[in-house]
Amino acid sequence: MKYNRAEGSKAYLFSIVLVAVLGGLLFGYDTAVISGAESGLQAFFMGAGDFTYTNFLHGITSSSALLGCILGSALSGLFATRFGRKKSLFIAGVCFFLSALGSYCPEFLFFPKGEASLGLLIAFNFYRVLGGVGVGMASAICPMYIAEIAPADRRGVLVSWNQFAIIFGQLVVYFVHLVILGSHIAPVIERAASGLNEITNGLLLASDGNWSVTTGWRLMFVSECVPAGLFTLLILLVPETPRYLALSGRDDEALDVLTKINGESKAAKILSEIKTTVTAKSEKLLTYGWLVIFIGIMLSVFQQAVGINAVLYYAPRIFQSMGMENPMMQTVLMGVVNISFTLVAILTVEKLGRKPLLIFGSLGMALGALGVAVTSVTALPPVVAVISIMVYSASFMFSWGPICWVLISEIFPNTIRGAATAIAVAFQWIFNFIVSSTFVPMYNISVGSMGTNFGHAFTYGLYGVLCIVAAVFVLKLVPETKGKTLEEMTALWKKRRS
Repeated sequence: MKYNRAEGSKAYLFSIVLVAVLGGLLFGYDTAVISGAESGLQAFFMGAGDFTYTNFLHGITSSSALLGCILGSALSGLFATRFGRKKSLFIAGVCFFLSALGSYCPEFLFFPKGEASLGLLIAFNFYRVLGGVGVGMASAICPMYIAEIAPADRRGVLVSWNQFAIIFGQLVVYFVHLVILGSHIAPVIERAASGLNEITNGLLLASDGNWSVTTGWRLMFVSECVPAGLFTLLILLVPETPRYLALSGRDDEALDVLTKINGESKAAKILSEIKTTVTAKSEKLLTYGWLVIFIGIMLSVFQQAVGINAVLYYAPRIFQSMGMENPMMQTVLMGVVNISFTLVAILTVEKLGRKPLLIFGSLGMALGALGVAVTSVTALPPVVAVISIMVYSASFMFSWGPICWVLISEIFPNTIRGAATAIAVAFQWIFNFIVSSTFVPMYNISVGSMGTNFGHAFTYGLYGVLCIVAAVFVLKLVPETKGKTLEEMTALWKKRRS
């Protein structure tokens, strides 16, 4: 690609970031693919003859990818530091691709096609965990890659595009599910929700929902092969980040990448600033104190503790419990709302800053969550709960969704960024798993005459309170990073340490 050596090339920067955010799209695609597939998957394994597929096992199966996410994010620091950001993203892409194929046909080589069994369930979960490893690595390294490539005055916007890609990936999945299921959608959701499956000789008789149970969920998983294959190939064409190159002593290559993005004069200055912070590549994790690590971890914890992924993963069932006739349509609508409000963050992150968006988003989420809680124990019409869910989700999408990733990618000093980001993101996936696995039991708590309405109110009331706590945390402890270079953040933590 031709570029002006004096000024650099915005097109070159855009092309690099576009490839990197495909990793974000795969992140969203892989984590949301279970939302439409889990009902058919549940009905399929309920037809097993050698074991009983309980709600507990279904909860584990629906969340198994998150275990891989924890492992992948924990390994991301080691991979990003030892092999570089680019090679690590390639490995993540391979994991995505193999997971999609394996989830489509977990019987491969070892099991009869279409016969549910305990062994097949274990194989399926293995492939989902493998995909989770890819998600965990991409979730940590994609924003890190973009942050290390991007100029300081555009870093917030460009990293926010990664979150847009995540939400876009989820929206694409919702549409893919609609196309794949077609007229089969109602039977399979109703059947799995009620648990009314007829089992004869270990075979599931799902009448008009049979296609969804035997084939539909498989097509949902294998559809991920298209974006996964594209990402895996394209990532080979982008450069390594200049900060990793400088950390590895490859100054000429770092200067070349910086020149293509920023122009010659700026590139030399940026490289000089980078070199002042990479003199000790082996700096220990706590070199800059415990506070920076604590803030990174708590940003991740709050992003999940507010409950957003419980809503995203179980959206069709939530809307069905609210009395909606076609829950998948409300799920698609929520996806459109999520996309729209992620754009709000992209357009305002460099103008308003990171902290204001996080604080106002937290308060908006609290309002939405508490609205659902109140609706659950009053006579308000169900549409009020649906609107409250939309407010809750939209508030997350212009705040904690993108801004958490922006902050995690830029608050850590250069020499510890790989390890510190890995720790922070690992905590994010740990709490994602905790929230996702506890949502259904909490949501279905039944107390006296209130029935499960108590569980609905308790769950969203808890999320609402945590949103308020998150706002206070940001106000008191999180530094504003708008307009600061990554090297200035290093200086900030050195000053706080002293």
